[in-house]
Amino acid sequence: MTESESFGQSSEVSWPLGPTTLHGTVVRPEGRGPFPGVVLIAGSGPTDRDWNSPLLPGANGSGRLLAEALAAAGFASLRYDKRASGPHARETVPHLIGALTMQGHIDELAGAVRTLAALDYVLPDRIFALANSEGTLHALHYQIQDPAIPLAGLVLAGPPGRAVGVVARSQLEAQAQQVPDGDHLLQLYDEAVARFLAGEPAAPDPALPEGVRMLISALESPANLPFSRELWSADAAAPLVQLRVPALIIIGKKDLQVDWRSDGEPLQRAATGRAEITFLFPESANHVLKHEPRPREGLVQAEAMSRYNAPDSFLDPETLTAVVGWLRAHS
Repeated sequence: MTESESFGQSSEVSWPLGPTTLHGTVVRPEGRGPFPGVVLIAGSGPTDRDWNSPLLPGANGSGRLLAEALAAAGFASLRYDKRASGPHARETVPHLIGALTMQGHIDELAGAVRTLAALDYVLPDRIFALANSEGTLHALHYQIQDPAIPLAGLVLAGPPGRAVGVVARSQLEAQAQQVPDGDHLLQLYDEAVARFLAGEPAAPDPALPEGVRMLISALESPANLPFSRELWSADAAAPLVQLRVPALIIIGKKDLQVDWRSDGEPLQRAATGRAEITFLFPESANHVLKHEPRPREGLVQAEAMSRYNAPDSFLDPETLTAVVGWLRAHS
């Protein structure tokens, strides 16, 4: 089925992976082509192909907006639902219990690259990744595994320069400073996570806030293992050292999930002497590359995240211009 989007033509695609099927959307620009291509890779959790999440309100996801903007700029794109996200998750998740791994996410991406490269209006040697958050890890690991169809370059938005577990703890630490007995609650969290990483039941203390207990329970859910243990110690700096294609790394100064200094600095160290790896720290971009006009000092993470996909939210103009310019320069 094909339908018009704001720019270009949108069509549904699918491909098999083991006993499961992945589903995605291709957007073709106007014109004959062939066009360079971009695979969009969503962030963590149940985030879908449009970069919407059932855990957050709204359906104005950055993934769809980016695909439309890329089509207007002459790039074909494919965005896809991870197997544990989107409308087919319920039928797919039973196949993944105890089998969800970092490599599985890389295999999902490999299928997306193959699917896009097989289209007769796409240049197979000019396919890029545009990844967000956790998705940046999968893009990096895909590329450094010497894939059959290598990417021409990577745009990494909101990559964790520190281990994912360290980034998560820093977010909780900021929240703990705002509540009574926050230091004690943070200690209880650390103890539960230590048990989880040791392969023991995490057994989070009932004194922890419900949201924190839910996070820990999700980590040790059989549906998320062994992936969550692998993810907790992963960062983008280590694979960046091995990357041998151009990359644009973006961390907005209004990003409250990764930090442009704390995460940007280890990434910059990993890229020392690498002129083909460039950095952008846009003044008003949040974690999903949306424009955030409010001062960072007044932002609260939970409230800011609730605005990610609000109907009136839009891509940060500075960031979008930089992404399109970088892709054109490397196409």
